[in-house]
Amino acid sequence: MFSPVWINAMSTSKLNLLDFSNKSVATLHLTWFAFFMTFVMWFSLPPLKPLIMQSVQMTPQQWAALLTLNVALTIPARIVVGSLVDKFGPRNIYSALLILSSIVLIAFASAQTFEQLALFRFMLGFVGAGFVIGIRLVSEWFPARQVGLAEGIYGGWGNFGAAAAGFTLPFLAIHVFGGVDGWRYAMSAAGILAAVYGVIFYVFARNTPKGSTYFKPKKSGGLEVSSKKDFWFYVALNVPMYLILAVLAWKMSPANLKLLSATTTNILYVVLIALFVFQFSQIYRVNKDMLKNGVPEHDKYEFKQVAILSWAYLACFGSELAVVSVLPAFFMDTFKGLSISQAAMLGGSFAFMNLVARPGGGWVSDKLGRRFSMSVIFGGIAIGYVLLSQINSNWPLALAFAAVFICSLFVQAGCGSVFAVVPLIKRRMTGQISGMAGAYGNVGGLAFLTINTFVNIHTFFYVLAGAAALAFIFIQFLKEPKGHTVEVNEDGTLQKIEVA
Repeated sequence: MFSPVWINAMSTSKLNLLDFSNKSVATLHLTWFAFFMTFVMWFSLPPLKPLIMQSVQMTPQQWAALLTLNVALTIPARIVVGSLVDKFGPRNIYSALLILSSIVLIAFASAQTFEQLALFRFMLGFVGAGFVIGIRLVSEWFPARQVGLAEGIYGGWGNFGAAAAGFTLPFLAIHVFGGVDGWRYAMSAAGILAAVYGVIFYVFARNTPKGSTYFKPKKSGGLEVSSKKDFWFYVALNVPMYLILAVLAWKMSPANLKLLSATTTNILYVVLIALFVFQFSQIYRVNKDMLKNGVPEHDKYEFKQVAILSWAYLACFGSELAVVSVLPAFFMDTFKGLSISQAAMLGGSFAFMNLVARPGGGWVSDKLGRRFSMSVIFGGIAIGYVLLSQINSNWPLALAFAAVFICSLFVQAGCGSVFAVVPLIKRRMTGQISGMAGAYGNVGGLAFLTINTFVNIHTFFYVLAGAAALAFIFIQFLKEPKGHTVEVNEDGTLQKIEVA
């Protein structure tokens, strides 16, 4: 028997972002700003580089290690947080993440030695998992016809927290607080603001509209899959996440940055193997009944959907992370006479497009269909990176910037289109699916940056184009969300959830 679907319905397909009396819109604004604050904390490190290095007397190798540690924990954290969100609800987890991360940020700002800085920066990588929390929350408040746009606004506007950190924290450190410890007060101020907002979020946010059910996974610790083939596919999809963490350990080993001893590096490799074995045991525990007895027809979904979206996010968000890191130096090397600030602005413009292009990608997906929109967008990404690979010193600077602008539009729209599909696969596991796709974004960023150390910049852009082209091919096998998915209420009745 099917029970009625409760949705905080909107009478039209239009989304009025200024209608704060609409609880869905109010929740969207609450949520994107929570994500915004997590990115302010997470990206508080790079813009304060000269002040921190001078204050703590750090070497370039130590700074490189801090940047690596800043993202190391984010990959597994997105998987863990996704599972926690599905089990305990986004309201609790977002509030807790904001408050606990603010404590770690303030501890980092108070650190006196490199070892302390390294420890707290490693721990702060957990805040990068905040993104997946809001994906589940926003999907609970918006119907399928609007979820792409809503998720795009959430992701695009929240991502701007990284740019806000770059704009505001150096100004606060130098012109407001001043002195050798100005960076410490600026970071601490960001931490205090995040903690306060964590309390505000808990007071005003709700997991679902009134009358709606918050569906939870049957078991926690791993995704539930629908077949033996999908079980092994899921296990295999976890392998690259551990491989890229091994690459991070190698980066700090005696063979690279020389910040870890050979013994410590080998211990980390063993720990990663042990963690993979533990995760396998959890995945088996969650799915052992399915392996023996199968699952009801109404509860099945195709895991290939998750794999395709994960690769697609690797190709768009992963490439964005890498490109933002290399573009300033690329512009300075290519166009002689360009100042550091000019190159930084040109490079930063790539991420700036998040404000409009990511919501745009979600909106197009809502209007024109998920698979078709992703096909067009990822084809555009591949062409865009091929275009960037052709830039040389003979190009007018304005034309080079236009090429970056066009490529960025497609890349950010790609991010929006991916998460226009993620919430429509299996409602009760949206957090975990978001965590998997989000983690692959970080895997891509680290993998592309590692590849960049071995090839020239033009080959690097060809690699990014190749990743996008593969995503384009995989997307042709994506199943367009149609009709309804089904979840089971506590009383055993079935509830249809519209996904088209």
